[in-house]
Amino acid sequence: MSTSPSDSLAPARAVWLANGLPEDLLSHLRLSEHPDPAIPSSFRLGSAAQTSIGLSGLSAANFHALRTGVEQDVTVDARHAVFDISSEKWYTIDGHLPEGNFWDPIAGLYRTQDNNHVRIHTNFPHHRDGILQILGCEATRDAVQAKLTQWNSYDFEAEAASRKMCAFAYRSFDEWDKHPQGQAQANAPPVQLIKIGDAPRRELKSNAEMPLENIRVLDLCRVLAGPAAGRALAAFGADVLLVTSPSLPDLPLLDIETSRGKRTTQLDLTSPSGVDTLRSLAKDADVFLQAYRPGGVDEKGFSPSELAEARPGIVCANLRAFGWDGPWKDRRGFDSLVQTTTGINHAEAEAYSAFTGTTYNGKPPPKPLPMQALDHVAGYFLAFGINAALCKTITEGGSWEVRVSLAAIGQWIRSLGRLDPAEAFSPQAKGFPKQTAPVDPEVAGFSTSLTESPGDDGKARNQLRTMTAIEPAAVLSRTPARQTEAPMGLNRHNPAWLPLKP
Repeated sequence: MSTSPSDSLAPARAVWLANGLPEDLLSHLRLSEHPDPAIPSSFRLGSAAQTSIGLSGLSAANFHALRTGVEQDVTVDARHAVFDISSEKWYTIDGHLPEGNFWDPIAGLYRTQDNNHVRIHTNFPHHRDGILQILGCEATRDAVQAKLTQWNSYDFEAEAASRKMCAFAYRSFDEWDKHPQGQAQANAPPVQLIKIGDAPRRELKSNAEMPLENIRVLDLCRVLAGPAAGRALAAFGADVLLVTSPSLPDLPLLDIETSRGKRTTQLDLTSPSGVDTLRSLAKDADVFLQAYRPGGVDEKGFSPSELAEARPGIVCANLRAFGWDGPWKDRRGFDSLVQTTTGINHAEAEAYSAFTGTTYNGKPPPKPLPMQALDHVAGYFLAFGINAALCKTITEGGSWEVRVSLAAIGQWIRSLGRLDPAEAFSPQAKGFPKQTAPVDPEVAGFSTSLTESPGDDGKARNQLRTMTAIEPAAVLSRTPARQTEAPMGLNRHNPAWLPLKP
């Protein structure tokens, strides 16, 4: 069962060259020689983490070299990288762990009538209400389970989709590969760069201290993948303005961690004034990053083609759950759902069952990955794609679109090969420590401290809070990542760009 790339750089090399970047720069990428198992899993998550993080760092270093002539090395440790792609687990505020739960009480896997499972995602109130309306039951796990026992898993998946809700059936790799959406995504690369308009070559000042200095990023993202991409760009020096809506629900336990290094503002895009303000910001933006439902921001007049016309030279980065082709291309989805329906949970369950002998009704019980790996890896591939496209605006000119989907990231992780169960789950495969405050010594070794941003909202704060969080795993030798402040709130700043540095 065990397969491996010929060397730890092989996955990075393939993605780097597929996107037309200079081969000689790969000599500056330093990755752990034997990255797996960096965490107990049959999938090569150490390799996936260090590769995606390394590519984001190397592409930032390439952009810095193009504007300054200064080259540098990028180093990523695989163990640090798996903490990085599970970063929401490890932060504290003033020495205290966050209170509450990342998951809604009824979210998760349920058995169905056909001896299968479905996973529902109910972290947003409207998704939760929609699932309960279909089932006609109270909001308890027992009530939901009792109702789902009366449903065929695929019928419930179809009914949820017809109402634009988030529920997917549990599938094996074989089932996914035969599914029309699996076939549509079979050859999708983890990241796509598409030229969408003409523009002159970008010219930037040559004395920048940080790779993305004076690069302005509009971040219209929620949950994990998109916000993680914006956070990475901020660490490389970009002015990242996170724009959320006052009329949409938030996820504060995630938002506070993924907004590190950004500035935050809120605009109501259901109002003409909110749309006008965003349009004004976009005209001076270098990057427009969004991860809302397919077509959501397009309906407001912010499609890639419209943005490229209004702001020639812009990079538009878009995340979807299931890609741009196939019958599910417009479906909403989240990491846990994509893991479940594309076969990843089933394959992990089979491997773990082979090691432990555990079964349920003759089948291995579903087993998720030890973190939201699709989200985080997708986030770093988004950052890589954005940096790579910015490089192309210097070398070629033009406006560019970056496309990443969770399903394609899952397919790419699958392509890295698998570990033998005895190796993946052996006692020598070091797991995560228990989340504690003060944090575990290993967590502390990978962590950094940030101070709460004073913000522009005019609110008096007698004492600014301190966050500890996982330090970026990509270490750039000449321009190390900078994370010194965190907004710790979603409407702390004015909807305006910082002045450009001279």
